Amino acid sequence: MLREITIWGLELFDLVLVAYFLAINTIYLAFSVVAFFELRRHRRRWTPRELATIMRSPATPGMSVLVPARNESANVVESVRSLLFLNYPQYEVIVVNDGSTDGTLEKLVEAFGLVRAPASYEQAIETQPLRGVYRSVAGNDLVVIDKENGGKADAINAGLNAARHPLVCVIDADSVLDEHSLARGVLPFVEDPETAAVGGIVRLANGCTVDRGRVVEVGLPKSWLARFQVVEYLRAFLASRVTLSKMNGLMIISGAFGVFRRDVVLEVGGFRQDTVGEDMEIVAHIHRHCRDGRRPYRVVFQPDPVCWTEAPETVRGLARQRDRWQRGTLQVLSFHWQMLCNPRYGALGLVVVPYYLLFEGIGPIIELFGYILTVLAVYFGLLNRHFAWLLFLAAVLYGAAISIASVILEEVSFRRYPRLIDVLKLSLFGVLENFGYRQLVTAWRVRGVFRFLGGHQEWGHVKRKGFERASETAAR
Repeated sequence: MLREITIWGLELFDLVLVAYFLAINTIYLAFSVVAFFELRRHRRRWTPRELATIMRSPATPGMSVLVPARNESANVVESVRSLLFLNYPQYEVIVVNDGSTDGTLEKLVEAFGLVRAPASYEQAIETQPLRGVYRSVAGNDLVVIDKENGGKADAINAGLNAARHPLVCVIDADSVLDEHSLARGVLPFVEDPETAAVGGIVRLANGCTVDRGRVVEVGLPKSWLARFQVVEYLRAFLASRVTLSKMNGLMIISGAFGVFRRDVVLEVGGFRQDTVGEDMEIVAHIHRHCRDGRRPYRVVFQPDPVCWTEAPETVRGLARQRDRWQRGTLQVLSFHWQMLCNPRYGALGLVVVPYYLLFEGIGPIIELFGYILTVLAVYFGLLNRHFAWLLFLAAVLYGAAISIASVILEEVSFRRYPRLIDVLKLSLFGVLENFGYRQLVTAWRVRGVFRFLGGHQEWGHVKRKGFERASETAAR
């Protein structure tokens, strides 16, 4: 009797697991189809003529680029240099040194000839104490704020206080922007002044060559771990975020690149400091604030303002990152649980938040326990081995099809990887990620779930090795 109940329970759980895999991969497939048509429409809508108009128009809003930096000496100079040569009519760069201990401030002072200057702006949001403000004697709009360590959100808020333009662009200190990223990022604000926030696509700089703050050659990383992440980023950005943006249900704008209306961010009290998912929380808070106030707004994903960032290439670094992402997602869902299945919030409450809870929040638990119980059931003869293999094969083929579709979507839309061999390699890694890598990421995410339940708040620093410079490539 007990054996029959056990077999029945395992079969039921396997059906749940099959339904889960079918649902999540079908959703991604639907995302890919919608994204294909949306990307075609986007390319027809925003042409170089619109960009030229943005650059000439006196109505183009000014922008403050905020760069929170904590122990980013490996990349910060290259990143800031790229920002100072962006093609945008009126902007400033504000780097916030959040109590770095690795010489980040000293490298900035030396590289850009900075001198100490008085702080002359209102502290609209309370932050950790400032230790000094530095400005460039070269006449460019570069400001460096040195402050006590308070975390990334606290550093962004310090930059918000100092910003003097109506739009703020928040990027990571280990990122490099394409020359026209700000101009492309501002297009939705020009098209519709009720736009509250815009996110751009984030691509991996691992394997690319950077010269004077510009990505001059795009290539694939040498690390297999980073190549898997390239496929993940394409799937996440070019499929899901394009589709969620069309529904006005975009729940996250990557901390590596996002543009916000400064007044809206100040209205919600700035970036929340008691979370490791501040990039997702600020977007969820804007949605909720505007919906509760019954004010028209939109949060938009723009697929072509490109931000290049460095992905972790060590198992330890990647594990810390995915643990933090998982805790951040669950924290944000817990902060804004009132939106769950609430028709007041439209598609966001009825579709997007439940999706995040089921597939991004508790999904890793379902997936990992499915793997474990299926293996145990086969081992003890409680489950047909052929059925288990068919289940695994179906999951692999469906998942691989979605990943390859994302690679094809990138190729037909932007052709960022000019060599055919690179596209074929990415497609191959879209298949290989199902054999070990996906299961490993699932385990790290499960760890993040339990650490969230345990109240862990630490950030988890990921060590950077720095971008590959053109001089290094030439020497090699």
